[in-house]
Amino acid sequence: MSKKHFIALADYLRDTRGYCEAFTPAQLEHLANFCHAQNCAFKRQRWLDYIAGKCGKNGGSRNG
Repeated sequence: MSKKHFIALADYLRDTRGYCEAFTPAQLEHLANFCHAQNCAFKRQRWLDYIAGKCGKNGGSRNG
């Protein structure tokens, strides 16, 4: 998987927050581990922070 795929997945997860399909934090951690297994350059904490709205797509401001 590429960075583009990880961002698309994170965007989908961000869009489903608040709905009954939302993932638990434990499920997101498990999914982050899977993503890292697919690409060792995957930044799991940055990805989780983006889903949580703590940073932008590239780890910077939320507007990025």
